[in-house]
Amino acid sequence: MNKKIKLSIATAMVALLAGPALAQDGDTIKMGALATMEGAFAALGEDSMRGVKMALEEFDYTAGGKKIELITGSSDASPDSAIRATRKLVEQDGVPLMIGPLSGSEGLAVKDYAKTQPDVTFLNGSSAAQDTTLRNPSDNFFRFGADGAQWMAGLGEYVFNEKGYKSVAVLAEDYSFPYTQVFGFLEPFCRAGGKAPVDARFWVPIGNKDYSSVIAALPDDVDAIYVALGGADAVNFLTQYEQAGGELPLIGGSITVDQSVLGSKGRTRDFIVGTPSSGPISDTWDDPRWAAFVEAYQTQFPDGFPSPSLFAHGYYINTKAALLALEEVGGDLSDGGAKFREALSNLEFETPTGMVSLDERRQAVTDVFLTEVIEGPDGNLLNKTIQVIPQVNQTLGLPYDQFLEYGQVSRENPSCE
Repeated sequence: MNKKIKLSIATAMVALLAGPALAQDGDTIKMGALATMEGAFAALGEDSMRGVKMALEEFDYTAGGKKIELITGSSDASPDSAIRATRKLVEQDGVPLMIGPLSGSEGLAVKDYAKTQPDVTFLNGSSAAQDTTLRNPSDNFFRFGADGAQWMAGLGEYVFNEKGYKSVAVLAEDYSFPYTQVFGFLEPFCRAGGKAPVDARFWVPIGNKDYSSVIAALPDDVDAIYVALGGADAVNFLTQYEQAGGELPLIGGSITVDQSVLGSKGRTRDFIVGTPSSGPISDTWDDPRWAAFVEAYQTQFPDGFPSPSLFAHGYYINTKAALLALEEVGGDLSDGGAKFREALSNLEFETPTGMVSLDERRQAVTDVFLTEVIEGPDGNLLNKTIQVIPQVNQTLGLPYDQFLEYGQVSRENPSCE
């Protein structure tokens, strides 16, 4: 009898102690955030997390009446590392929603993993490979930022018609996102009459440090070099190309002239001035929404870049989308997130760079900025706004079936001979 009494008392104490914990769990939503915090893209990942925290601070870490507990994961830009980190967040930490990843091939891998976790909702970070949403999308993967081809809207036509570049060489990292960027630039450039022969395209692995052989092989009978490198890769190439006496003008992929590169230290600065590019942000855009975002970034992160990178911007927007949808459903994820995902699918909202909405594949329709690198009044390098291209969709204005006829992005697509 005494043993039964003791057991009953112990059980009651456990229940009493567990009660507040269970109540706290019910009042809290775990949010996972995965970014590339290791390797050549580490600085990009650090700024990505700044974007997540900006959105959470804006909502006071609360949405739909629930406290948001942020749990972070780290990858090295490889698909395997992204999946390991995602599995930990989902299967061990128990997050019902996740923001990320950062890099293109990571996004393709996480999209496929999402199909195995139908009750978990995945919102992209800044990963911008085309097929993350264009082909075989996952019902629970959402991307509130443009893909890499959308980011190139207007650039091919601009350099052909305004800069007078009729032939280009290509230098890019050898994975899905640069394939998407190169396609987005070359398709309109080649259609206008430009040339970019396949044998003038150079592909390097992420983390490449020595560009001497590539620089030596670059042709001198082209008008410019289109460069789609990011992070330390971009800094290394730009430094070595200038040191080698390179004279050809550059055309920048979105991340090549991002603040994660322009804001780096120890590189000669005037070489990249005048480089045209396009992408999801423009440092000098004269709009109060962007000005407020920049001010908030600089206030919260005085040790960050001079201006928010596109990675901070992308993660901020996707995190804010999650918080807005949680507000709409009162933080209720009890149905496996079904109402939450429906709210996301129908969400339209103002961002620091204009209105964003989703198409039927849960891919963003959003504004894109045609830019050119300048030196700002305080000596920082900035992307100056040349033109805002409004509401660019993933099929670049074409019907979906017609756009698919282009085929999957690759080293050779388009041929552009």
